[in-house]
Amino acid sequence: MSRPMMSLADIAAPVASTPVTGPAAHPTRADARTAPPSAAWPDWKTYRLNTESPQVMHIDLNSAFASAEQQAWPNLRGRPMGVTNRVSPQCCVIAASYEAKALGIKVGMRKSEAMEICPEFIILETDPSKYTFMYQNLMRIMKSYSPNFKMKSIDEGVIDFHDTRLVNNRSLADIGTEIKRRMKQDVGKWMRTNIGIGTNRFLAKTAAGLHKPDGLDVLDHTNLVDTYRGMDLQDLSGIADGYGTRLRMYGIRTPLDFLAAPDDLLRKQVFQSINGLHWHERLRGFEVDDYTTHISMVGRQWVVRAPSENDDYLRSCMHYLTETVGTKLRYRGVEARGICVWMGFSAGGGWRAKQMLKTTIYSDRDIWAQVALLFDKRPAHMKVQIIGIYLYQLTPSTRGQLSMLEDAVKLDDLTRATDGINDFYGSFTVHSADTLTGTKHVKQKIPFGGTEYFDLLLKRA
Repeated sequence: MSRPMMSLADIAAPVASTPVTGPAAHPTRADARTAPPSAAWPDWKTYRLNTESPQVMHIDLNSAFASAEQQAWPNLRGRPMGVTNRVSPQCCVIAASYEAKALGIKVGMRKSEAMEICPEFIILETDPSKYTFMYQNLMRIMKSYSPNFKMKSIDEGVIDFHDTRLVNNRSLADIGTEIKRRMKQDVGKWMRTNIGIGTNRFLAKTAAGLHKPDGLDVLDHTNLVDTYRGMDLQDLSGIADGYGTRLRMYGIRTPLDFLAAPDDLLRKQVFQSINGLHWHERLRGFEVDDYTTHISMVGRQWVVRAPSENDDYLRSCMHYLTETVGTKLRYRGVEARGICVWMGFSAGGGWRAKQMLKTTIYSDRDIWAQVALLFDKRPAHMKVQIIGIYLYQLTPSTRGQLSMLEDAVKLDDLTRATDGINDFYGSFTVHSADTLTGTKHVKQKIPFGGTEYFDLLLKRA
């Protein structure tokens, strides 16, 4: 028999408890999971919040790419503008200035839609050199405060100040103010930096978004409940339409409802996984997000500027994409067994072909040999609008180990030598002749998500 759905309304009213004194007054993770809240206690006791002094800082260069362009071009300052990977009538805004956002122009909006809102809207193509300069300076500044830092994206980073307070005992608010000042000095006065400080990564990121642009906020057990009270459910980072709808199905309509929800309800019914327990602790300021993610695939796609069915043109572009993916594969120190080649057609619809290999591949030569076989199976009469490739079933590379096969050793040596030349002299100094057409047409995109591939671009610059 299926279990009946339980909502927040079904939960019994909290039982009054005797106030705790001494060491037990500070809630632990076990307290947060098991102790019932009581309206008679202060907020931090009622909800069993983490009472640790905030030691995590989130730094967000909001509207960073638009701000970098405005810093470089003074005539754009104060004007609604944005950035895209390639300008066309239907291109997407991937970064918008504060002035554009104030008019309702959002990231992901088509250029044509933005122009309807503001005919004076200006959109520029991405310029990697500006973002490289911005990224390198932010990373250098963050590193000067703690060895435990991580770039979450090109324009966001986290510093963990745990275990550094003996040598750096200033308040994090003072340090945050100094970071904002250093970004203006080292990158440019038009760069506005949002700083958030909290007891875990989630609260630090939440704090960084409270007062944009150029805000600095601290979230801890003393003000967390009041902050949640002023937010909507989907203002919480990580709660979009999908999770928002599911939470509301169980009577959880506000961040305070979410905070009051028992861990059993979240774990067994709302999220139906350990993720429910993670949210229970995350909302209270306990750290559950300090982990390293593992990649499951590497890939690349490209929108064809003029849809084409020309075999030589498409083959060269696909070969170029293949070599960029091969570079990413080796940079991450992994090998692949699975390959997928896919296309979208201008007339609508698409095509894809996948292949699982018996052994892993690593070199550009081996990857292209398999990609070419799949590429030749495409519907040759269709005009291609977009093409892509990804490699999956990744395993740590063993290429540093000795091989008994002389040809394998030679191929590995050649691959390492080619990568070394390209690292030193710049991307695609050495490449397959077949990719010449592709190198002229396929523009290098800026990776706006994680920073691993951006680090590779910096290395190759």
